[in-house]
Amino acid sequence: MQIGIVYDVFASYPWQTNDPTDADAEFEPEATVEAIAAALTSLGHIPIRIGTARELLRQLPHLKVDAAVNIAEDVHSRNREAYAPILLEMAGVPFLGSDALTLSLSLDKAWTKDLAIAAGVRTPAYAVYTAADVAALEAPPAPFPLFVKPRYEGSSKGITPASKVETLDALKIQVQRTCAQYKQDVLVEAFVSGGGEFTVAVVGNDPPEVLPALQRAVEKETEIGLHALDRRGFENPELAYKLGGALDPELEARLQHDALAVYNKLECKDFARLDFRVDAAGKPWFLEINPLPTFAPDGTFAILAELMGQSYPTFLANVLERGLKRLGM
Repeated sequence: MQIGIVYDVFASYPWQTNDPTDADAEFEPEATVEAIAAALTSLGHIPIRIGTARELLRQLPHLKVDAAVNIAEDVHSRNREAYAPILLEMAGVPFLGSDALTLSLSLDKAWTKDLAIAAGVRTPAYAVYTAADVAALEAPPAPFPLFVKPRYEGSSKGITPASKVETLDALKIQVQRTCAQYKQDVLVEAFVSGGGEFTVAVVGNDPPEVLPALQRAVEKETEIGLHALDRRGFENPELAYKLGGALDPELEARLQHDALAVYNKLECKDFARLDFRVDAAGKPWFLEINPLPTFAPDGTFAILAELMGQSYPTFLANVLERGLKRLGM
């Protein structure tokens, strides 16, 4: 079969004046597209590189593919992750990955937390603020420290050491700064610490499979995840770090249970990655889900493949094959 790949790479980011330095952080290196193409080839399919959702729109009248793999994020709208799946759905092209509704909903950190709570999963107390909500900040959603982040971003965009705030004055400054830089509402939530930070991947359908939990290092002073402070657009490789907690079988089982509950509640398809923090009492707290996780050869899924004793091409081919099976292919 001919399988299209819809994606964004760093070189395709449409920079605008005053974009923050990490504006393209959700895009992918070429190596990610090459890894997906190689996995499809290993399954006996012919990969067709399409490019961005806007390129998909241009090619759609003449596009000849049997299915598509969608990892496109697009830019400048809270509806952006729905562009590619909507186009594919309207054209009758079956695709791997979650549909437009799930991608749009999960991009909204506030609505996602509401559904996590409805699924019985613990998540830090939170509130949403606009730049005009200065008076409302007088009654924040939880005791300090609090954490401030853009409402509709992924890949740690907008996260800096200043995102963790200890005082009302610092909260007001960070809310104003984040709203202005990212041109959107912000989510302010309780900062959970003492037990470490973890990410859990889920793949497949009927039933989905939850993979081993991975512990992330946290920056030594702020306890913010190290990956969030040393990343594209905000490189800082000299940061000191620690693990900040320990992963035992009981905790891993609870993280996997909660990850699966959120994956199912949002009706995700084929793959997703979920982030958690654990408090000093050992209780996990769900932070967010990414149904468009990176498949970069140095990313979480590649680490999981190594942990599970598989080559990354074999692991990735298995993930894609499960998705094609869901599509009846």
